[in-house]
Amino acid sequence: MLSVSNVSKTYAAGDKALDDVSFTIPSGQVVGLIGPSGAGKSTLIRCVNRLVEPTSGTIALGDTPITGLSAGDLRAVRRRIGMIFQEYALVERLTVMENVLSGRLGYVSFWRSLLRRYPSVDVQKAYALLDRVGLVDHASKRADALSGGQRQRVGIARALEQDPELLLIDEPTASLDPKTSRQIMRLLIEICNERQLPAIINIHDVVLARQFTERIIGLQAGRIVFDGPPSELNETVLTKIYGEEDWTTLENETEAA
Repeated sequence: MLSVSNVSKTYAAGDKALDDVSFTIPSGQVVGLIGPSGAGKSTLIRCVNRLVEPTSGTIALGDTPITGLSAGDLRAVRRRIGMIFQEYALVERLTVMENVLSGRLGYVSFWRSLLRRYPSVDVQKAYALLDRVGLVDHASKRADALSGGQRQRVGIARALEQDPELLLIDEPTASLDPKTSRQIMRLLIEICNERQLPAIINIHDVVLARQFTERIIGLQAGRIVFDGPPSELNETVLTKIYGEEDWTTLENETEAA
């Protein structure tokens, strides 16, 4: 379970990115994080794994407090948090298999990682994960030879190679076509259900969020203004999150999907 309590983030220039944010996510629940650009979505995800340091508040993964950890302890807890990036963050010149195995870097010695000599159990697991995401036949291909959807699948497999207890997913469909976006979202939801993994998906596409996630948190100016099931994300709530707009088109798109 992830617990976020009264988290705020104010940058040096005085800009307040997060303002007293609190929520919990139980095992297996996938949360869609929505809101306009600048609402604090990416800052929130980065505060959870302390790529950004919260100004105040507490964050805990299970019984382990993430805020306040020393550098060494933080490295250990980050191994328990899988991160899937919008721009994939793959090493283009490495193979698909090598990219997936990089999810074990926090567990192997420096020389093993430098020489890419991972334990056989890690390699076997990587093959199984590539099979799960539909890329086992591409294991020897360089990452730069893949399509956007395939790269995102490699990123998913790499995150799972960590054996994470939480997934943080930043705009997984932003660079993908509509069909591939739906396939990636479906894959993420299936994997989280299979492994009972809690996840936060920072996503701009409200239609996809409503279709695939079981809970939606809406941010506006760094504050939570909605936290509930997709069925309650009506025109009034969308206006509160994003401002005035004709949301009837969105309603129709969601029903068609």
